[in-house]
Amino acid sequence: MTENLKFAVIGGGSWATAIAKILCVNLGEIAWYMRNEDAVEHIKKHHHNPNYLSSVEFDTKKLKLTNNINEAVEYADYIIFAIPSAFLNGELEKLTASLKDKVIFSAIKGIVPETSLIVGEHFNKIYNIPFENIGVITGPCHAEEVALERLSYLTIACGDAEKAKIVAKNLSCNYIKTKISDDIIGTEYAAMLKNIYAIAAGMAHGLGYGDNFQSVLMSNAIREMKKFIRKVHKMKRNINDSAYLGDLLVTGYSVFSRNRMFGNMIGKGYTVKSAQMEMSMVAEGYYATKSAYNLNLNYGAKTPIIDAVYSILYEGKSAKSVFKKLTDKLD
Repeated sequence: MTENLKFAVIGGGSWATAIAKILCVNLGEIAWYMRNEDAVEHIKKHHHNPNYLSSVEFDTKKLKLTNNINEAVEYADYIIFAIPSAFLNGELEKLTASLKDKVIFSAIKGIVPETSLIVGEHFNKIYNIPFENIGVITGPCHAEEVALERLSYLTIACGDAEKAKIVAKNLSCNYIKTKISDDIIGTEYAAMLKNIYAIAAGMAHGLGYGDNFQSVLMSNAIREMKKFIRKVHKMKRNINDSAYLGDLLVTGYSVFSRNRMFGNMIGKGYTVKSAQMEMSMVAEGYYATKSAYNLNLNYGAKTPIIDAVYSILYEGKSAKSVFKKLTDKLD
């Protein structure tokens, strides 16, 4: 049975394109849903996504391309969601096909704004998908490096180890190494939180802080992440593992990081709106900041970096003055 499992990718962005590329290495056919009908037709004709990772060429005989989400859901046993968290609810509202008996894996690094839940919890509470049928795909891994076939690592987390192994097997290739984890909640929160810290790193760079400060900022960020996740879901985990620290570092430092880019623009004096308009991709950390800040009102973890980013993005405070105060809270 495991040999004949069908996979679908939901999303048309860079990460969805990268995942589709990897799956096509291992599978004879996958379904791929994107809402942009022009992009679907372009891929059918020209064999590449016109908007994201356009250097990646697809064998279209391996793709069941559709702009109808129900066709992709009905086709697949395993469904990988890779769309911005801010748009997830709108896409799910289009569903008439049942998610019952489907295995859902999230490659989304954010919180669903309408419910303030991470994606796995959203599927569990809103769609009654049992946690053993929910998983997370996390980095450290940038889609752009997958396109270049540079060696990358993925962590696949699921309450059911066998399902994690199935996804890990189908996402493994000569340039992707995978490992599995049972920390579905912690890895997903880490994937969300690291985007906030990447915005902070970008802000610091835009404000003119150097590498010495950035190292202190990232050191404090991983400890802050540990405190936050422990409050949300206490279990034995090594915060220095790649799924936590590794993903934080690549998102905080990489030139491919859209969250760092967004933060850099804010640090240089852009307004939130002007920074968003200039970027062609969604910076998940913008939405995650508000959700994490509000969640922490209940948890009460000490999070000076999240608080600083929130005050700049949502309270309109000066990045320069907020970071000046933040520097006294770090060690």
